[in-house]
Amino acid sequence: MKNYDYLVVGAGLFGATFANLAHSHGKKVLVIDKRNHIAGNVYTENIEGINVHKYGAHIFHTDYKDVWDYVNSFVEFNRYTNSPIARINNEVYNLPFNMNTFSKIWDDVFTPSDAMRHINEEKNEIKGEPKNLEEQAISLVGRTIYEKLIKGYTEKQWNCNCKDLPAFIIKRLPVRLVYDNNYFNDRYQGIPIGGYTKLVENMLEGIEVKLNTNFFDDVEYYKSIANKVVYTGPIDEYFNYSLGKLGWRSLKFDIKVLDKDNFQGNAVVNYTGHEVKYTRVIEHKHFENVKSDKTVLTYEYPSDYEEGMEKYYAINDNKNNVLAEKYRKLADAENTVIFGGRLAEYKYYDMDDVIKSAFECVKKELGIDEL
Repeated sequence: MKNYDYLVVGAGLFGATFANLAHSHGKKVLVIDKRNHIAGNVYTENIEGINVHKYGAHIFHTDYKDVWDYVNSFVEFNRYTNSPIARINNEVYNLPFNMNTFSKIWDDVFTPSDAMRHINEEKNEIKGEPKNLEEQAISLVGRTIYEKLIKGYTEKQWNCNCKDLPAFIIKRLPVRLVYDNNYFNDRYQGIPIGGYTKLVENMLEGIEVKLNTNFFDDVEYYKSIANKVVYTGPIDEYFNYSLGKLGWRSLKFDIKVLDKDNFQGNAVVNYTGHEVKYTRVIEHKHFENVKSDKTVLTYEYPSDYEEGMEKYYAINDNKNNVLAEKYRKLADAENTVIFGGRLAEYKYYDMDDVIKSAFECVKKELGIDEL
């Protein structure tokens, strides 16, 4: 007899959602995580009374009503609206690209047609099919916006000249011809009051969780205690890198506590030029409108992945996509292992898509139409 119906490897959003739903349908579940905390990369830590997003800013947004109702059943969400700004040298612009942005870039822009006149004139610089990311961006929004708001940020993000990056990295750049700084178009948006750790903690209530526990320390043992494994770690690591290692980009964070109540006046400020090495500064208190005489900042530095670092962004070039597909075929042959989440699928996921994916996985696994 197995001890558990499911062993869930990883206490992030996919693992926590699967565990919660399987548990609610009468299944016995054990969740393990090699870290010393739950919640994966959405983990928040309270510093000076402020919930700090330890692995980068996470703003929940979705058009899925079932996902929104689900997360709100565990914790109340506030009405935070993501309205980041971009800073290059001593210039500040609104994001996403909207009429507030265009009217500051060009002093003769007052209407949407004024903005489109400038953008269309500059787009015509590119003739034929764009050959790289730079040409692709210019063909979508023109050179001025590209050089002020895209070029430096992208080159820092990928540690590569935009002329050497493939065009497909940028499929579209939304141009909003309204005076609206809301970054997302989704119907629902907010931050869990009390932080994401509280959300995941409530999702895992009543479920056995073991932290500081690495699946790879004794794979055969962990497989032996459950009927099935739900694996949310890197897919190539599961197969012991037998086909080669997949490529990732990582991040480094510099967290600072300041004796002031307000440093930058906004939760997210992107630095789109090369005058600084970081790509953005997060001021966490603005996510939940915390009143405090201190503030906590995170400076975010993109980084090449090195052994032991966190894997944040899959490098979806042709070489890695081909390799990932080979690993997925190996995963399909593992009858007692379910692979889910961005690491196990080598895919970028927004938080709501992770949860939605877990919904579908549970329904398929349990043979049910409704959760």
